[in-house]
Amino acid sequence: MSSYVLDFEKPIVELEKKIAEMRAYSVSENMDMEDEIRRLEKKLEKLMEDTYARLTRWQRVLLSRHPDRPYALDYIERLFTDYVELHGDRHFADDPAMVGGVAKLDGDPVMVIGQQKGRTTKQKLHRNFGMMNPEGYRRALRLMHLAEKFHRPVVCLIDTPGAYPGLGAEERGQGEAIARNLFEMAHLKVPILAVIIGEGASGGALGIGMGDRVLMMENAWYSVISPEGCAAILWKKNPSEMIPTAAEMLRVTAPDLLELGVIDEVIPEPMGGAHRNYNAAAQTVKDRIRFHLNALKKLSPAQLIGQRIEKYSKIGFYKEN
Repeated sequence: MSSYVLDFEKPIVELEKKIAEMRAYSVSENMDMEDEIRRLEKKLEKLMEDTYARLTRWQRVLLSRHPDRPYALDYIERLFTDYVELHGDRHFADDPAMVGGVAKLDGDPVMVIGQQKGRTTKQKLHRNFGMMNPEGYRRALRLMHLAEKFHRPVVCLIDTPGAYPGLGAEERGQGEAIARNLFEMAHLKVPILAVIIGEGASGGALGIGMGDRVLMMENAWYSVISPEGCAAILWKKNPSEMIPTAAEMLRVTAPDLLELGVIDEVIPEPMGGAHRNYNAAAQTVKDRIRFHLNALKKLSPAQLIGQRIEKYSKIGFYKEN
């Protein structure tokens, strides 16, 4: 059980604690309390179903940021075998906020790329809180070109609060690096599968987010701006009070984006969120990746590129003069 508890999770955690204490007491005192324990377990199941069925958009954003939620390397460990990380962008430096390398999915070679956060303070600083610099995006693009050269599909695991907005990042061409990735990914001759596993914030996520299929975890979010950023811009007075309202207006959740046609599928999570059961969450992700890659591998490079461009051309409204 996680040590970090969100406000809406507290009644669930308290009931789980009570059940655990009752089990321990029944063992220590050699008492038969199974009927009472089963009653509480049914109550817990109903409570969890009711709680997670009516989560607000902001509560799902909070779940996506849960510090115990599985990150890219947690999924890579469980989804792939023979993973070998490849470092550096061949231009400036290695970006620890971006991980990636060659791997195998059920014996089939793939290139996996992911945005990695840290858990401890030291890890968070090392990974720059999951915010990539230009060298991270250029490293990702280098791996994509390598995948194209050896005919490997690309799997991208997205989880970032945004691209790093520091002065050095801007001086080294943060915007150009993201734009270049979008241009190159549109024309990549191998399948691209993007999975939003946590936060999908702005261009930071989009920089590795263009795919033939875009999948999204049930409790992830994906938007051009965070609810906090939106509230700060629209409501100058007391913006913190308007953050939940901003999340509702932005429609940042997986069902919203499926309805809008921005993503292709919502991946269900274990009851209570992916942080409660890493293995179950990873298995579901693996099954859906396997399913979509099997379909995409049947398409020729020309078909992949044509369908990819058509897919993104249908999103939103625009006019060419």
